[in-house]
Amino acid sequence: MDLYDDAVQLLTQLIEIPSYSREESSTAEVIEEFFTARDIEFHKSGNNIWAFAAAFDKNKPTIWLNSHHDTVKPNAGYTKDPFQAITEDGKLFGLGSNDAGGPLVSLMAAFTHFHEQELPFNLIMIASAEEEISGKNGIASVIDQLPPCELAIVGEPTLMDMAVAEKGLMVIDAKVYGKAGHAAREEGINAIHLALDELQKIKDFKFQKVSEFLGKTKISTTVIHSGQQHNVVPDLCEFVLDVRVTDAYSLEEALEELKSALSAELMPRSLRLQSSHVPEGHLILKIGEQLGLKTYGSPTLSDQALIPYPSVKIGPGDSARSHSADEYIYLNEIQKGIKGYIKILETYAEMITQNNLK
Repeated sequence: MDLYDDAVQLLTQLIEIPSYSREESSTAEVIEEFFTARDIEFHKSGNNIWAFAAAFDKNKPTIWLNSHHDTVKPNAGYTKDPFQAITEDGKLFGLGSNDAGGPLVSLMAAFTHFHEQELPFNLIMIASAEEEISGKNGIASVIDQLPPCELAIVGEPTLMDMAVAEKGLMVIDAKVYGKAGHAAREEGINAIHLALDELQKIKDFKFQKVSEFLGKTKISTTVIHSGQQHNVVPDLCEFVLDVRVTDAYSLEEALEELKSALSAELMPRSLRLQSSHVPEGHLILKIGEQLGLKTYGSPTLSDQALIPYPSVKIGPGDSARSHSADEYIYLNEIQKGIKGYIKILETYAEMITQNNLK
C-alpha cells in the first residue's frame, strides 16, 4: 500500500503540471524529487531521467524499465480541467493519467520495491521525454549513455496485456508533377489528374508480406495539396502517406516496394521509427506464458520504435483512453500495474537464477 500511495501521489503531481512534449522540465523536477526523497541516485540529460537499482555489474544482464512523462495537448472536448487531478467513482482524471502517467508511476513503484534488493540483473528506471512526438531529445538521445539491455519493459496503457510486437511508422511526402497551363485553353498537364491515378493505386495497394503478429502493413493518404489559382492548371500535386509498417519489413524495404508500384516521387521524412518483435525463445515470452499474460501485436507507436534492443510494451490503463477528452485511469489499475510489474521482474529473476544453477 505504501508503493501504491506513493504512486498515486506522484501521478497527482504530474497531472497538475503541464508537460507537453519539449516542455517537460517541471515534471522532470518532480521525478528528481521523488528519487531524492528516497535516496536514489539518478542521472539526467535534457528532460530524461534514469536511475540504477544498484551498482552496475557488467557480468549481469540488464533490464530497462521505461515510460514517458510528456503529454499531448488536451483536445477541445474536455469537460474537466485537464490539469486538475480529480478522483471520482474509482477513477483518477487528468491529462496524462492514462498515457502514460499510470504506467510510469507503476514502473517507478516497482523499481523502488527492488531498489535495495540483490538481483541477478541490472535494473534501470528511465523516465523519458518527447515520446509523444518521437523527438530526438527523448530516449533516443540517451541510449548511448546507457548499458545495452537484454530486455526493455516499456510502460504504456495495455490493460496489462503484453505487446510482443509493434508497428513502425514511416511518413512519406509524395509529389506528382504535371505542366502548368491556362485553365481556359487546352494546355498544360494537370498534376491533380495524374495524382488521382496514383491515389487509386495507393487505395488498392497491398504489401506482399504479412506479419504473424501484426498482420498487414497499412498505408493511408492523410494530406493533399495542389494549385494556387483557379485559372492555372497546377503543375504539382503533393500528398502525405502514413505507412504503419509491420515486423515483416524494415522501413527501407517497405519504401522500395512502394516505389516499385508508384510513379510519384516519394521522400520519407524519417527512417527512425522501425517496427519491433521479441525474438523467438526470449525469456520474457516464457514468463508471459507462465503468468498467463495475453500477448498481441500493437498498431500504435511508442518508445519501442527507438529502442534497439528486445522490448515488450505493457502497463495499466487502456490505450483506447489515450488522447481522449476527460482522460482517466482506474485507481485499481495502478494497484494491478504495480503488482504485475513486480511479478514479472520476480519471475524473471527466478528464471535467470534457475538457468544459472543449471
